[in-house]
Amino acid sequence: MYRNRTCGELRIADVNKEVTLSGWVHKIRKMGGMTFVDLRDRYGVTQLSFNQEKNQELCEQANRLGREWVIQVTGKVEERSSKNPNIPTGEIEIAVTAIVVLNAAQTPPFTIETETDGGDDLRMKYRYLDLRRNVVRKNLELRHKMAFEVRKYLDERDFLEVETPVLIGSTPEGARDFIVPSRMNPGEFYALPQSPQLFKQLLMVSGFDRYFQIVKCFRDEDLRADRQPEFTQIDCEMSFVQQEDVLNMFEGLTKHLFKTLKGIDLPDFPRMSYADAMRQYGSDKPDIRFEMKFVEIKDLTTDRGFGVFDSSEYVGAICAQGSASYTRKQLDELTDFVKRPQIGAKGLIYVRYNEDGSLKSSVDKFYSESDLKAWAERCNAKPGDLILVLSGETEKTQKQLSELRLEMGSRLGLRDKNNYKCLWVVDFPLLEKDEELNRFFAKHHPFTSPKPEDIALLDSDPGAVRANAYDLVINGVEVGGGSIRIHDSALQQKMFSVLGFTEERAQEQFGFLMNAFKYGAPPHGGIAFGLDRLVSIFAGLDSIRDCIAFPKNNSGRDVMIDAPSRIEQEQLDELGLVIVNREK
Repeated sequence: MYRNRTCGELRIADVNKEVTLSGWVHKIRKMGGMTFVDLRDRYGVTQLSFNQEKNQELCEQANRLGREWVIQVTGKVEERSSKNPNIPTGEIEIAVTAIVVLNAAQTPPFTIETETDGGDDLRMKYRYLDLRRNVVRKNLELRHKMAFEVRKYLDERDFLEVETPVLIGSTPEGARDFIVPSRMNPGEFYALPQSPQLFKQLLMVSGFDRYFQIVKCFRDEDLRADRQPEFTQIDCEMSFVQQEDVLNMFEGLTKHLFKTLKGIDLPDFPRMSYADAMRQYGSDKPDIRFEMKFVEIKDLTTDRGFGVFDSSEYVGAICAQGSASYTRKQLDELTDFVKRPQIGAKGLIYVRYNEDGSLKSSVDKFYSESDLKAWAERCNAKPGDLILVLSGETEKTQKQLSELRLEMGSRLGLRDKNNYKCLWVVDFPLLEKDEELNRFFAKHHPFTSPKPEDIALLDSDPGAVRANAYDLVINGVEVGGGSIRIHDSALQQKMFSVLGFTEERAQEQFGFLMNAFKYGAPPHGGIAFGLDRLVSIFAGLDSIRDCIAFPKNNSGRDVMIDAPSRIEQEQLDELGLVIVNREK
């Protein structure tokens, strides 16, 4: 037996017990005739003590150990003379009577500590070492507990967990697919699923009624902190439901997770239309931990000789409370922030509402104090506040103002990671138009149902049609989204027509679904949560990478196993593939 106890379970009540532990050498400290070794496993750290006077040979053996060596020790539990209140085992130590080196180790390239000296690239290259760090392991333990609680909650509500295929056909309407060549079918390809969307709808046609799956999905898209080429969804679908049924079910799941995993009772989630979200926050995933809503002041800015505002379609402001004392340097920093290429504003206008009631702006040349007073009244500003203004095309400027709002929220400490604010964003546009191609694309996917009252607009004004779609947003992060689906064959065919599909193309790509609907499809709808994003929010992380065991980097590479990589010419020949310009 390698061990009969773990390194995290022994307490003062275990004094005088004979125990055997196995684990990794975390730290070694030599103090006179004593050597102390911190032994670590998944469950915690236990101090080992070696006394040179009692057993010199054993003490010398301990002194030869190195960091991250794998050892087994046997000894007696004793009360520590110098206790460590920072760890659960801090009242005891093991007086070692026998030690076995199970595996010697090279010195790791970075310290296995909470505050490690390893950079991101180095930690990803040696991810198996990074996973030994307590802070990373706790994220994966949280992920496990969350998945367990999801299964428990859904099982108690009659959901069935069903696995759907990983090798499917390509559907190029969404993000880019990862393509898999078929050796048995030369010249033909599978795709890895971006989601199990079609299969979960077919399960509803099959009468399964309530389905879920914690499933890997794949999208070949540009990466960022909250995206990976492979990610995990909590995928769900229900029959005989309307939008309200889905929202209530999965608001309940979210509350259950917060209660069981963090001990937090959340209030009911507010609902906000997509139109209001864009108008007030410039984002379809607004962070409502703080106010600072947009205020339109275009009508208060025209005909004053300031060409920038006169020529702008939209002039919007936010009010940062208590920030009138911002220095010129701080204001210049904000100006540089909005002028970054990622944001793209041409400049920033400010108005200081000073404590003495006077107003000072960067456009005093064009606007009188009474003009600025009108701006301040519209913004509900008070003495001591700072008004920040951007202008330009409506949609573009609202997105820029949204970034500025978030930046100010961070600067003012209003985005506390331990303050959780959830909301549902509803009534999304069903379609969005690509002006260059002069055609509509589905905002979500082509199976999303329009609002019943908007169906007639599919012929006259497709861009005005609202979707029976909804997103769950927590602290400005979209963690889940879904919709009520089209279950009527005629309406689905109409949707394909609006999207520019010919009957032949629609049949080629989605004929199996259309045919299934002919055999009695129930009204149905569902949602998919990003498990990685949920865990990262619960763990207070800025990136989803540290809650995934083996993530990819920002270039989509696994630097630990060096993937993607080239394959042998023999494999290419067998698959009938030719690589063009391979040297490049």
